[in-house]
Amino acid sequence: MTANHDLIARAIASTRVPRDPWMPKGGAVPKPASGIAAARCDCASAPGVDVDVAASPFRHGARRAAASAPWRLPTWLLGAALPVATLALAEAAVRLGWIAPNLLPAPSDVAEALTQMVRDGVLAQHIVASTLRVAAGFALGAALAVLLGALVGLSGFAAALLTPSFQALRAIPSLAWVPLLLLWLGIDEASKVALIAIGAFFPVYMGVSAGFRDVDRKLVEVARLRGLGRVALARRVLLPAALPSVLTGLRNGLSLAWMFMVAAELIAASRGLGYLLTDGRETGRADLVMAAIVLLAVLGKLSDGAMAAVERRALRWRDSFGGAT
Repeated sequence: MTANHDLIARAIASTRVPRDPWMPKGGAVPKPASGIAAARCDCASAPGVDVDVAASPFRHGARRAAASAPWRLPTWLLGAALPVATLALAEAAVRLGWIAPNLLPAPSDVAEALTQMVRDGVLAQHIVASTLRVAAGFALGAALAVLLGALVGLSGFAAALLTPSFQALRAIPSLAWVPLLLLWLGIDEASKVALIAIGAFFPVYMGVSAGFRDVDRKLVEVARLRGLGRVALARRVLLPAALPSVLTGLRNGLSLAWMFMVAAELIAASRGLGYLLTDGRETGRADLVMAAIVLLAVLGKLSDGAMAAVERRALRWRDSFGGAT
């Protein structure tokens, strides 16, 4: 019996199981470090640990990641790189004779046209007239869109009743509304504001209706189990859950309002950026046309930036990915 025990002991002793190089000698597992200490491999100071910290793959991986991380420019500088490069290329192309100035004026000529309008005192009038029309049309269209979009998103009956008609109306081009609005409202400001409101209505309506319709049903069920009434349910569950889609719809509606403003100012307007486009085309001044386009781009970017700031503030509670940089 003793001989058998000796044979078993020798067999176990001769069996050499390869040890994991990251495990300490003797099989004792060191207490895991936490936070930054774990990342820096402070476990090397623990007794009995046979690990070369300098050769640790975690340490080498961190060094490689730090070495391969690209040098990042500020966001505003990165966003300005493409417009500045485009302006420089356009200036060079015109000055070197690659493009005729009557087809594409040099950016310096466009800047000179804007400066001349500032001196004449007409630029501010055009900007104010277009901005007021966009503000009035967007406010009217967005208000109606929020009300009807919430109704369609929360009521299956309203969705079945209104969605087919609104989808058909959404497919009508903007210029197709112009003759009808002229017949109904004349050539005054009402027809222009109405056309802008039509343009702003549908993106906001789609965002609001989709936002309320896509609220997770489990959230509503849990809120009802907690005893929330209709007003509290809408304020504390439905509106926060639908708010991202609502704000996205408002941003899209504001952008489309600027587009419809140009079509609206083709209706016998005497002031506005759309009027500048028409005036430049009729007089053959490409610099005036490009100046109006630049102003539309700048005003659209400023208004969208304001809406984006409102969106960030309203959704600061959201823990989102935010996009890779």
